[in-house]
Amino acid sequence: MKKVFVLALGCALLAACAAPPARSGQTQSPALAPAQTTAQAPASSENAAPGEASLTVMVHDSFAVSEAVMKAFEQDNHAKVTVLKSGDAGAELSKAILSKAAPIADVMYGVDNTFLSRALGAGILDPYASPALANIPDQYKLDKDNRLLPVDYGHVMVNYDKAFLTQKGLAPPQSLRELTDPKWKGLLVVENPATSSPGLAFLMASIAAFPDGSAYTWQQFWKDLRGNDVAISPDWNDAYYTQFSGSSGKGPRALVVSYATSPAAEVYFSEGKLKEPPTGNVTGTAFEQIEFVGILHGAKNRALAEKFVDFMLSKQFQDDIPLQMFVNPVMTGAAEPDVFTKFAQPPKQVYSLPPDQIDANRANWIEGWTQTVLK
Repeated sequence: MKKVFVLALGCALLAACAAPPARSGQTQSPALAPAQTTAQAPASSENAAPGEASLTVMVHDSFAVSEAVMKAFEQDNHAKVTVLKSGDAGAELSKAILSKAAPIADVMYGVDNTFLSRALGAGILDPYASPALANIPDQYKLDKDNRLLPVDYGHVMVNYDKAFLTQKGLAPPQSLRELTDPKWKGLLVVENPATSSPGLAFLMASIAAFPDGSAYTWQQFWKDLRGNDVAISPDWNDAYYTQFSGSSGKGPRALVVSYATSPAAEVYFSEGKLKEPPTGNVTGTAFEQIEFVGILHGAKNRALAEKFVDFMLSKQFQDDIPLQMFVNPVMTGAAEPDVFTKFAQPPKQVYSLPPDQIDANRANWIEGWTQTVLK
C-alpha cells in the first residue's frame, strides 16, 4: 500500500481546506524509474555527538514520523539517526541495489509487496527475526526468512464525489466491473501504471479480479474502460486535484483512483471545517499494499539497526503511523485515531497478488496495459 505527505501535497494543503495522502510513488513509476547512483541529501545530516552511535535509514520520500517519537529512539539508544530520502519506492530500491557493494545506509524502509521479490532476489538484505514480530499477524509476513519485516499496510481504491453522485441521482458503484457500465461513461480518472504507484496498484487489482484465462480478462476490462471514456493521468496529483470533481479538485470526473484513507484525510486536514468527508470509497476496488523494513547487508552498525527495526515495530512507532503516513499499522493493538475509525475502515473485499507473480510479470503487464489503453 506509498503512505504520508510529499512536498507537493503540503503546498496543495495551503491552498485547500483538506487533502488526502500522497504516497511514495505518485510521480514516477517504481517499475520504470531511471536508475540513479546518487541518493538525495539526507533529511537530517547533523553529525553524531561524541560518544553517540550513528545510524542511516534509507526511506522513500513519503516517510514521516513525529519528531518526538524519533527523538525518543535517539535518546534511548544514545544515537543519531540520519534519514536518507531516496525518491519513490522503486527509485529507492534501485539505489540500494546499485550501492550493494558499499551500502549507503544501515536500514531500508519502504519496499512494498509489489517489489518484495525483486528486493529479496537482489541479495541486499540480511535476516533479522525481531521479537516484535510476535505482535504482527501472519498475513503481513511475506518473507519467511525475515529479511523484510512488515511495518504498515494500506489500500488503493476508487474514491467518489458524494455531492456529484447525489446531484445526478447515482448510487456509488460497488465493484470493478461496474465501472464499465455506461452510466459511468466519462466519469472515471485513473493514474498511468507506468508513471504512478496507485495506478500500478489499480492495474494489479484488475489483474487479480480478472486474471488471464478467465471468461472476462483484465485486458477486456481495460478495453471496456477505454470504451467508457476513462481518463488517464500521469500521477496522483493530477488525477486528484485536476481531473477529480471532489475535494479541492475542480475537474469533470466524479471517480478517481486514490486511497481508502483519503476521506479521513479530507476531514483531518480541514482542521474542523469538515465533520463528514466530501468523498467516499468504492469498497469493491481495493488493492492491498504492505510496506516493509529490512537491514541492509553490510550495515555499519548492525546492533543499532536491529534496535531500529524493533522500534519501527514497537507500539510507540506503530501508534504514530496513521496520522503521519496515513496508512495502517500492522501491529495488533496499535492505536487507531477517531478519524480512521469513522472514515477509513479497511474494505471488506481486498485484491492481492503473490509478490513473486508480480515480480515475474510486472513489466509485461504494464506493456500490455499500454498497448490496450494508450495505443
